[in-house]
Amino acid sequence: MTRVLVVNGPNLNLLGTREPEIYGHTTLQQVDDLVRAHAAELGLEVVDCFQSNHEGAIIDRLQRRDFDVTIINAGGLTHTSVSLRDALTGISRPFIEVHISDPWQRDAFRRVNFLHDVAFETIKGQGVQGYLLALDVVAERLGQPAGQDD
Repeated sequence: MTRVLVVNGPNLNLLGTREPEIYGHTTLQQVDDLVRAHAAELGLEVVDCFQSNHEGAIIDRLQRRDFDVTIINAGGLTHTSVSLRDALTGISRPFIEVHISDPWQRDAFRRVNFLHDVAFETIKGQGVQGYLLALDVVAERLGQPAGQDD
């Protein structure tokens, strides 16, 4: 069974209350519940839904390598963190980048993205549905991890 790690970066713990006109009213706990339910329907295992406001904690979590693929909404770290990029490429696991809004349609500084060119795929502007679409991509295109037969 393909093991999925879901990572949410800084300020995503405020989903549901932070700028609902941009990010909607769904809380992070509700996102996590939706992700776990959809993954189960697809035959995927969610090993963890992890959120931190601290870059180092996110990198430490990624370096545990107890998963086959990551779905990550890096929040503001998308636009600032070479260290996060290095961690994502250094662990040799594919990842799908998710953005609830479309950063490219917002502030000019959000057009800087340190992750998109090394991501397996980027899903943006689909609201919290983007997480579920990312799971669909995992199920359809990444399949079973190498060396595993379930």
